[in-house]
Amino acid sequence: MPRRRSSSSTGSPTGSSTAPRNRTPQPVRVRRRTVGDFVKAFLAFLALLVLLVGVPLALAVQFGWPLPHGVPSLDWLQQEITVQTFLNILTVVVWLAWAQFTACVLVEMKAALSGVGVPGRVPGSGPSQLLARQLVAALLLVGATAASLTPGLSQLGHSLEGNQKGTVAAAQQTPGGLFGQQREQAANTAAAVAEQAASAAAKAEAKQGDTKYYRIQPPEGRHHDSLWEIAQRHLGDGRRYKEIYELNKDRVQPDGSRLSEASLIRPGWIMEMPADAHGGELVEMPDGAPGVSEQVRQQIHDYAKTGDHAQGGGDHAQGGGQEQGGGSHASVPAQRPAPDAGQGQQHGGDTAATPASAGRSFGLPEALLAAPLLAAGLLGALGHRRRQALWQSALGAVGGRRGMEPPTPTGDALDVQDALLVGADPEGVRRLDRSLRGLAAALAAESRPLPVVYAAWLTGGDLHLQLAQPAGKPPAPWQTGQDETFWMLARADAEQYEDADTAAPYPGLVSLGTMDDSRLLLNLEAVPGIVSLSGRAADRAAVFASVAAELATNGWSDRMTVTLVGFGEDLTPLAPSRLRHLDDVEALLETMEAETRQRRGALGAAGHDSVLTGRTGPAQHTRWAPHLVLLAAEPSAEDARRLAELAADASRLGIGYLVGTDSGELPGAAWEMEITAEGRLLAPLLGLELDAQMLPSAEQRAVVELFVEADPESGPDGPVPTPPFLVDISEQGRPAVYARLVGPYEIIGLDTPDDERSALLHEALALLLLHREGVHPRVLSSALWPRGVTDDVRDALVERLRSWLGTDPDGTPRLGTDDAGRLTLAKAVVSDLDVLRSLYHEATQGQGAQSRAVRGRLLTDALVVVRGPLLADRPEGRYRWLTHEIVEAQLPLIVADIGLALSSFHLEKDRAQKAIEALDAALRTAPADERLWNELLRATHATGDTDRLEALAADLVGRGGARGLPPRTEALLDELLPAWRSAVAAAG
Repeated sequence: MPRRRSSSSTGSPTGSSTAPRNRTPQPVRVRRRTVGDFVKAFLAFLALLVLLVGVPLALAVQFGWPLPHGVPSLDWLQQEITVQTFLNILTVVVWLAWAQFTACVLVEMKAALSGVGVPGRVPGSGPSQLLARQLVAALLLVGATAASLTPGLSQLGHSLEGNQKGTVAAAQQTPGGLFGQQREQAANTAAAVAEQAASAAAKAEAKQGDTKYYRIQPPEGRHHDSLWEIAQRHLGDGRRYKEIYELNKDRVQPDGSRLSEASLIRPGWIMEMPADAHGGELVEMPDGAPGVSEQVRQQIHDYAKTGDHAQGGGDHAQGGGQEQGGGSHASVPAQRPAPDAGQGQQHGGDTAATPASAGRSFGLPEALLAAPLLAAGLLGALGHRRRQALWQSALGAVGGRRGMEPPTPTGDALDVQDALLVGADPEGVRRLDRSLRGLAAALAAESRPLPVVYAAWLTGGDLHLQLAQPAGKPPAPWQTGQDETFWMLARADAEQYEDADTAAPYPGLVSLGTMDDSRLLLNLEAVPGIVSLSGRAADRAAVFASVAAELATNGWSDRMTVTLVGFGEDLTPLAPSRLRHLDDVEALLETMEAETRQRRGALGAAGHDSVLTGRTGPAQHTRWAPHLVLLAAEPSAEDARRLAELAADASRLGIGYLVGTDSGELPGAAWEMEITAEGRLLAPLLGLELDAQMLPSAEQRAVVELFVEADPESGPDGPVPTPPFLVDISEQGRPAVYARLVGPYEIIGLDTPDDERSALLHEALALLLLHREGVHPRVLSSALWPRGVTDDVRDALVERLRSWLGTDPDGTPRLGTDDAGRLTLAKAVVSDLDVLRSLYHEATQGQGAQSRAVRGRLLTDALVVVRGPLLADRPEGRYRWLTHEIVEAQLPLIVADIGLALSSFHLEKDRAQKAIEALDAALRTAPADERLWNELLRATHATGDTDRLEALAADLVGRGGARGLPPRTEALLDELLPAWRSAVAAAG
């Protein structure tokens, strides 16, 4: 599951610069503070001190006040002009010059500190204001350095002591200076956090006397207590185990040991519980609890004195239980909801990993585990590709052609596939897509244009959009965020959205990485200029590959073009319709110059200001798709200049540029980023320091291998793939455990568990039966507990499953583990799907290929096995992992092939009624397969019963509804029943 890594670095200056707003961005140079900078700042301070304070003091001491103390009379004009008169005049001039310079300094200081951009101009003070600007800028080197030490938005999660270590940034104070936040806002936020922390500590101290404790119970039989089950019993939600863990970690237990991992607890240990814990005698009070021995009471008293973090634990944990999802133990400002700790292993890309698994990848690629949106896009695209291959296979000749079994990945490809299954967050992708489309639909209904969005942050399921400029009040249920340039949608409101028939408004959003518990998506299409990326070539390539893969497969975009230059030729199989590769920068420039001219002309002709205004209204589905350019190789100086000219107006045209550079300086770069060797994505002037989302070369190759093997356009090379598990279909091959999955779920050979874990055990066994090659333990846990689970709970389930399945006669457990650590079933455990695949394989490629009689018997036996759709009676809310599988698409095709083959077998001997019975049986599992209906028409025609054929034609027309019949079916009816249209019309 994705592992959160909270940065402890506080040395990156956040700055106070706002996001660029100029249409022709100027290059920005990222500089570090040096000793010379501090010397310059000190000298500037001395110069300002002399000019602002020293000059007026010297004038006052040496010359006094030069103006008369009263109203001069006309005699003053007749007085003799002396040397003193000239000195007085010069003194007045110097006083005026000092006043003008002082005004310039004040104007420059105000502009620099408020971040308003270009300061106001003091009349007639060009050189003076220039000097003041230079001195103020040099002086503010010290101020900027000091400001960088102020707790910024990226540091709020680390600014408090004790139980506040998990605090995230204040919200709607979304991380990053990218949003033009000022130092005063960050300081105010830090003050609010500190104030709340003090309040929480005071409340916790007040409630200390009411703190509840729980003593770990001894095991009952094979069942051992766990923090998850304690939280389930006494807090009402097992996901709140983290609160108990945080309250008790590293505290000395009565036996002298300490709680260091959530999965390692021992009988007799004492756990401090959140204040809202309940459960009768199981939750024991330190004083006055009935039935508690004096020894235990003393142990609780002694335990209550341990751990500094225990002082604020009770109230702190209680508050966490009231947060969204009920699982967060972090105390955060009220403006920003805490991250949903229930997001767990499978799609908790924005949340923390379980303590037991933090820091360990379990042999799976960490890069994909930590990229839930990327993993979801790749997994969805891979599933679509495999289904296409199956459907194209189904259009071939019946029996033994390309094969109904997709190739089983091995090695790195199998690890990557497991990582995709564990790390993917399809619900998060669906929620993001519906939220953005819902926003576009609401704005269109109000006849309002789409606002320009620079970036989006996902925090605990909440969505924050940062706008380029204020765009008024957002449509409900969206809310204004920390200021008018932020729109925020709470997770609960996002889940109310349904699919909207509108174009994707912001298809250029792409994940860059995470900061604390927030995931940043940058809108490459809207950046006012080029985004540059510096760093080592290999690290840049990993970032570019991640961006390209997500843009190619994400679920919140419609049409788009992603042009890859200098890398990624092997990535095009991920999405041939989206990705294209160009050989060099010259080809890119020619292409983009032509497209830029074309888009400018199209916008002008359509009367639109930008592509955003063209994504709403009647033409929204036919134009304004973005074009995103990813240039990994650093361009030459001349090419960089031409790119800068193209990018100056690119955001209005829906074109975005991400360009790699070795030097870190690129003309026309609006935003500059750097990827470090440690995997940190830095943009100091934007206030960003992220854990970068990357796709290293090894994982990139494995991902491409998965897609290439599933390519529906590639024909079979060599023999047709065999099923991953073939069953002995003779009488001697009776299994010890037989599970019926094709139809209602039944298990023969095992006693049904009589506890509440029966449904979980059945689901785990079904997953293992559908993956005879083995299931990684993390894939199992993410499938059964998509919101997350600790290793001890998963391991306990595996042990129960192993005990339930029992052993073979030789004592070998029927649930084992292979060399790679994957869970595997023994050959004695068989499903009807295994039998169906084996019979079909034997009928088409085994003995049935040489003997007609054997083929007919095997096909008949295979059709008898079919009782309906896969797991037809599965309870609602379970088996959601089947959406990632292709077996639900594969089973109807196999059944249809069997029905077609058996129908052909009977029609060869003029047994039309037998053929109809075989087709009817197949249609119960594959009712949408056009091939079965067409074959049923032929078999019915073979009976010679015209009335029966007309009734079937009428039934097909009724099934077709407004869409009508497929063209092939219409053509077949014209051949078999020329008067079918009039007969259907007469039948009504």
